[in-house]
Amino acid sequence: MNNKIMLITYADSFGKNLKELKEMLDKYFSREIGAVHILPFFPSTGDRGFAPTTYEEVDPAFGTWDDIHALSEHYELMFDFMINHLSRQSAEFRDFVEKHDKSQYKDMFIRFSEFWPGGEPSPEDVAMLNKRKNHAPCEDIAFHDGTHEKIWCTFSEEQMDLNMESPVTWEFIQRSLRFLMNNGGSLIRLDAFAFATKKYKTSCFFIEPEMWELMERVQRILDEKQIPMLPEIHDHYKVQMKIAEKGYAVYDFALPVLLLHTLYTGSAKRLKQWFDICPRNQYTTLDTHDGIGTVDVEDLLTSEELEQVIKTTEMFGANFKMDFSAKANEKPVVYQINCTYYSALDCKDDAYLLARAIQFFAPGIPQIYYMGLLAGANDYELMNKTDFPRNISRHNYTVSEVEKEVQKPVVKELCRLMRIRNEYKAFDNAFILEDTEDSRLRIIRESNGCRAVLDADLKTMKFNISCDDNSYDYVSM
Repeated sequence: MNNKIMLITYADSFGKNLKELKEMLDKYFSREIGAVHILPFFPSTGDRGFAPTTYEEVDPAFGTWDDIHALSEHYELMFDFMINHLSRQSAEFRDFVEKHDKSQYKDMFIRFSEFWPGGEPSPEDVAMLNKRKNHAPCEDIAFHDGTHEKIWCTFSEEQMDLNMESPVTWEFIQRSLRFLMNNGGSLIRLDAFAFATKKYKTSCFFIEPEMWELMERVQRILDEKQIPMLPEIHDHYKVQMKIAEKGYAVYDFALPVLLLHTLYTGSAKRLKQWFDICPRNQYTTLDTHDGIGTVDVEDLLTSEELEQVIKTTEMFGANFKMDFSAKANEKPVVYQINCTYYSALDCKDDAYLLARAIQFFAPGIPQIYYMGLLAGANDYELMNKTDFPRNISRHNYTVSEVEKEVQKPVVKELCRLMRIRNEYKAFDNAFILEDTEDSRLRIIRESNGCRAVLDADLKTMKFNISCDDNSYDYVSM
């Protein structure tokens, strides 16, 4: 992958389809964006694309493979592969429902009757699980032969978990990954991969050594085309560090909350501690379609510091997704903050631009969510209309809206920062964090004979960027 900023967007959120997405990128962001993570564009029956029925088709509402190929000629593309699950309406699961034990896919999904001794988990078994529901992760499926079975279902009722122990599952995985590799994928993101390993008497989440075996098996397929993968996981930061030690790229999901804490308090103490130890082969985020994760900063912030960040975002309009994996008698805790990053900073242009400047100077390749690219505020209208809290940060921009938003001063300034990050050759290697008082942040990036310096005052939100040849110098608004 090139070391340029990656856009994260739905196929129908930056214009109504893939053609309009390319039109907007080519017209307004050809220098600012070098890669695109197109969130699942396959036919799907739920979770806005994350319940795919197949990986070999493009949802006709978005376009065709020709549109994907056209994008891949100008931008490197990251595709999602939901290794943990497949749609309830997929041909494979429908065949299982119709033919039951006579289906060739009967072992592709996880049957409670075969996984749990006695066919049901005990309350203690359920309590051990890392889960996204407040009950056992299953759906009661009615088969055409008149019988019922509970089938493992970690997420929505449309997302049926796959059995990694089954040869037929691996035939599907191999076929699907090879198809994506041959159709424009430069990087494969493994969505929810930590849930894919299931083992009795465990949390069924990032189980070792099975997890490493799974990742190695997937990477061997991708190596056929020298394509890297990016495992997606929200967990304690040390898990990301373990993955990085194995040579895989990781997400810096700790940065968004740490940076909010930094800008809310005017102190970079915690952020500097993280920069000292964080992986270098990583993709940085401030905002994604999933909201702002909180579990990722456990032990990087104190519980009191994290609670203050949560309360402040709530004051700026955020809502929350809760974690139901707490121990017995403990209340669910905030798992993700649903809020655009611009709104999380009270829609203050100076704070927002400083946040992006710090992200662009941080170790790793920056990603920017499409709403972040346009400095979008919380969409309460969409959230209320759909009665879905996460839609607060999932506004769908029409072409005319994009054309209007790019004229905002904050977006124009953001584009200047993005061009510095993409075009000045100082960001490939060295990351130097200078020792300063906690209210200041001074970062030096050096590479290819070029040197860029970010000097920021966290109390005033003023910052400047200086480059050796002065070609990309920047003074904040």
